[in-house]
Amino acid sequence: MNCEKIKQKVGIRTVLESFNLFPVKENGKTAFYFALDRDEKIPSLSVDFIKNVAFDFGTGMSYDIISIVQQLNKCSVSEALKYLEKFDFSVQYQKEEIRTQAEYRIIEIKKIQNPTLIQYLKIRKVYEQRYLVKELHYQLNGRNYFGIGFENNSGGFEIRNPYSKICLGKKDVTLIQGEEDNKEITLFEGFLDYLTFRNLEKTKNSDYLILNSTIMLFKVVEKLNEYDKIYLFLDNDENGRLTTAKIQSGYKDVEDCSLIYHNYKDLNEWFCQGYIE
Repeated sequence: MNCEKIKQKVGIRTVLESFNLFPVKENGKTAFYFALDRDEKIPSLSVDFIKNVAFDFGTGMSYDIISIVQQLNKCSVSEALKYLEKFDFSVQYQKEEIRTQAEYRIIEIKKIQNPTLIQYLKIRKVYEQRYLVKELHYQLNGRNYFGIGFENNSGGFEIRNPYSKICLGKKDVTLIQGEEDNKEITLFEGFLDYLTFRNLEKTKNSDYLILNSTIMLFKVVEKLNEYDKIYLFLDNDENGRLTTAKIQSGYKDVEDCSLIYHNYKDLNEWFCQGYIE
């Protein structure tokens, strides 16, 4: 696949997530990330999700998805294209692990107690589901942080707080299976949407799958064959729509539930801003 085609097919957010890089500030169409090549306290990398490019205000460097991979993997253009192929939804998913670059140490795991995290859960209207997440205190690249932790199937943690969105440890999906032999599965992109759903549907007889990133779909392509019905609550963005189309084309009975919140980015945003009980 040539450079121009891969730039059209693969989103810059997906590429950054594959390196465990997430927005510090975001407004939907654009976002600020920390720089690719240095440590900093104030994010300087401006990412345009519509144009699929990034600009580093600290160095004046412009990036597309290929040069991002080159910068982070220290590789050639051809090697970057090979890396990007696994994110092209028209290419067969490859069973490759998403590596974590940052050095971290988990200091403490406990029930949600920190006032900042309590307030964050209340703002996201999922405080009732606090028993499904943990408060994590951790050290990342020598600095101490804390956040809301949601464990994945490999023992890694998706971490959220009002200021950041990262993964500690191995990136993976989170599969939550009920006691019964469920024939239905409900699929989410992130755990805040899963918590939101549990507010709305407390008694649904279903297993739950949280991808923790659309790039992790390749891990569950076989698992989804075990279910007769698949409900999708994915984001209303390019990655969400591509993932929805991929699942709809590969499985028999798939219901796209994003129509419920079609004017919003995701289920949680709809619940916080548009849902009326």
